[in-house]
Amino acid sequence: MYINAIYIVTCYNFIPVIANSIPKLKFNKLNIIVFIGLIAIIGVLTMQLVMLGQAYAFEKKELGEKIHFALQDVVNKIYRDNDSELPAASPIKKVSEDYYVVDVQDVFDAEVLEYYLKTEFQKVKLDMDYEYAMYDCSSDEMVYGEYVTMNGKEVSTDKLQCENCFTKRAGLVYYFAVRFPKLTHSYVNSLQQYWIYTGVLLLVLVIYVYSVLLLLKQKKYTELQKDFINNMTHEFKTPLSSILIASNYAVKQEAIETNPKLSKYLKIIIEQSNKLNQHVERILSVAKTESNIINLEKKPFNIVESLELVKENALLKFEHTSIRLVTGKPEYLVKADEFHFYNIAYNIIENAVKYGNAHPEVTISIKESNGIQLQFNDNGPGIPQEHIEYVFDRFYRVPRENKKEVEGFGIGLFYVKKICELHGWKASIKNNAGQGMTVTLYIPKKSMA
Repeated sequence: MYINAIYIVTCYNFIPVIANSIPKLKFNKLNIIVFIGLIAIIGVLTMQLVMLGQAYAFEKKELGEKIHFALQDVVNKIYRDNDSELPAASPIKKVSEDYYVVDVQDVFDAEVLEYYLKTEFQKVKLDMDYEYAMYDCSSDEMVYGEYVTMNGKEVSTDKLQCENCFTKRAGLVYYFAVRFPKLTHSYVNSLQQYWIYTGVLLLVLVIYVYSVLLLLKQKKYTELQKDFINNMTHEFKTPLSSILIASNYAVKQEAIETNPKLSKYLKIIIEQSNKLNQHVERILSVAKTESNIINLEKKPFNIVESLELVKENALLKFEHTSIRLVTGKPEYLVKADEFHFYNIAYNIIENAVKYGNAHPEVTISIKESNGIQLQFNDNGPGIPQEHIEYVFDRFYRVPRENKKEVEGFGIGLFYVKKICELHGWKASIKNNAGQGMTVTLYIPKKSMA
C-alpha cells in the first residue's frame, strides 16, 4: 500500500541517525531509555499508519458501495418504468476508481436518467461532484450530460467537461457512464482527522530524534569536559608535589631560617600550594563520583568519634569558630565509608564558616528518627530562597552581596550530595526561621550497624 511505503521510507530515514549515535556511548540506562522511547514512538506511529490504511480502505469500500447501490437503484427504476425484467448479471461495470459504465440494455430518456441520478445520489448522501454522459446510437457518440457539484448545483460544462473522459464501449447500445473527478480528493478530506493525528505523531518523532541527538551531543561534551578536568587536575598535581617538596626542604635550610623575609615567603608558598592541592583533590573526588568509579569501603564506625575529629580539625583551621556537638549517647554505629563521611561533614562545616558571620557558630546534632538525622546548624546569613534549590548542583555558587567575588568552585555541597546518594542517604538544606541555616543528612536504618 502507498501509505505503508511512506512509513517504511520515513522510519528508515530516522533509524540510522539514532543508530549511528548510540553505539558511540556505553550501554547504560540512558541508552536503554532512549532506545525504548524510540521503539515506543515508532510503535505508536506504526499503529496510527495501520489505522490510517484501514480507514482509507474502509472509506474506499464505503464510497464504492454507495455508488454501486445508487446506480443499481437507477437501473431498477428505469426497468420498472419500461416494465421490463431485470437482467441476471449486474449491469454496472467499474472501469476505474472514479469511472463507472452502466449497461441498461433498454431504452431510457435522458431527462429521466438525470433525475434518477440526482435523486439516488442524494438518497445515499453521496456528497461529491460527478458528471455523466449517455451513448447516442444515432450519432455513435457519447453525449455529455452535465457536471453536478456536491451541493447539487449545475455548473458550466464548457469549463468542466472532459472531452476524452467518456469513451465508447464496444458491444453496448443502451448505456450511460458516470465519472467522479474529485473522488481521490474526497478520500483525503474524509480522513482529515487521521492525517492530523499522523502528522502530529511524525512531528513528535522528529522532535524526539532531534532531542536525543542534542542529548547525546551534550553528553559527549560533558564527557570531554570531565576528561579535561581530570587531565588538568592530574597535570597540576605533579608540579604541585615538586613545589611542596622543594619548599619544605628549602624552609629548613639555615640560610632561610636566619632570613625572616625569605622564611615568610616560603611559608606563604607552602600554605598556598597546600590550599591549591586541596582544591585539586576535591575536583578529583567529584570527578570520580561523577564517573561512578569511586570505591566505597563500607565498614562499621562510630560517627560520634568521626564528628569529634572533624570538629577538632576545623577548630585548628578556623580558630575564631565555635563548634558544638550535641548527641544523645556516645556511640552511633554506622556502616559506611569513614573517609568520605569525614570529608562531607568537614565540607559542611567549612561552608558554614566560610559564608558565615565574623564569629561563626556551628552546632552538630545527632537525632534518632527511624534512622539517624545529622543536623548542621549555623548562625550565618542563610541562602536566598531563589538559590536554595540549586546549591547541590555541580559548580553552582550562590552570589554574595558582601563579596566582590564568589569563593570556591561550587563542588563542596555537590560532593556531599553525591556521597550521600552512593550510600543511599538523603541530604537537604533549609533556612532557619530566625537566623542561619540547617543542613540535614538522613541515614536510614539499613545503614546502621
